[in-house]
Amino acid sequence: MKERFKFNTVGLFTRDNKATVDFYTKTFGFTTDWDGIQPNVEMMLGDMRIILFPRDAFEQMVSRKFQYPEGFNGTVELAFDVPTFADVDKEYQNALNNGAKPVLVPTTEPWGQRTCYIADPDGNLIEIGSFVEG
Repeated sequence: MKERFKFNTVGLFTRDNKATVDFYTKTFGFTTDWDGIQPNVEMMLGDMRIILFPRDAFEQMVSRKFQYPEGFNGTVELAFDVPTFADVDKEYQNALNNGAKPVLVPTTEPWGQRTCYIADPDGNLIEIGSFVEG
């Protein structure tokens, strides 16, 4: 059967594209050819694509106002898998060093996953986890 859709992109509406680009490139290794001026940003990490667009520019484009969460945005998360439990701890610290806000310190959950949560500059939740202890 022919595939109707291919989900390949997450879009984030930002307060500050530069801060968000800096965070994702330094913390996770995303790449971009963004010129620092245009409102639309595309960042790649392997097959994963994140696009960014300023909140105010989006509202102007669609002629509509939106309410954005303040603080942590608990409506969605981005999830990154890492190879091992030790990598969860390492990447958590790396994220904090790059300006992430801590949400949940690395924790080994009863279902066998080591996981942690941070928030990006706009308060979007990010999970970093692994199911491999070794």
